[in-house]
Amino acid sequence: MTQPLALVLYEKLLPGSQLVNRLQDLHYRVETLTDPNLLVPCAEQAKPIVVLTDLKSTHDVRSAISRLRQHPATRHVPVIAFGGETSAEEQASAEAAGVTLVVSEAAVLNHLEECLEQALQIE
Repeated sequence: MTQPLALVLYEKLLPGSQLVNRLQDLHYRVETLTDPNLLVPCAEQAKPIVVLTDLKSTHDVRSAISRLRQHPATRHVPVIAFGGETSAEEQASAEAAGVTLVVSEAAVLNHLEECLEQALQIE
């Protein structure tokens, strides 16, 4: 059986590398990115089941998520965004860009399975 693929876009080593390890423990194949401009082409080619991205990046991650949502081949891919404590304004901005689920760094690491289940839930 093929392992599902998760794309992880992060800049900071922690929690990024911890997240990669947790996904691998859950039997996901993982590809990592540090450049948000590569998100859409990589997602189009690799066909991930989910994208996880750090909202606290120095790059414009929200624009990359928005482009992912606008592209016909990738618009269906759920996006879990994580970051430090996010304000209501930051959360609304992320959701407007197309994020499926916004969680804190601690939540994504401690409750990764539940986050994945929620994001992958078919409506």
